[in-house]
Amino acid sequence: MNTQFIVDESGRKTAVILPVEDYEELLEDIHDLTVIAERKDEPTISLEELKKRLRADGLI
Repeated sequence: MNTQFIVDESGRKTAVILPVEDYEELLEDIHDLTVIAERKDEPTISLEELKKRLRADGLI
């Protein structure tokens, strides 16, 4: 990651400059984490149950 920082007169970092590709990847990560957080209380199924459902639907 080619990151650059903007600093104030005291040398403290006040801002960051990222390549657009890195910024977009970070946005995707934030989106993924948001979806995970929103779905954390949803019921889960086992891998075997998922496979069974996919077979029943003809998807595998």
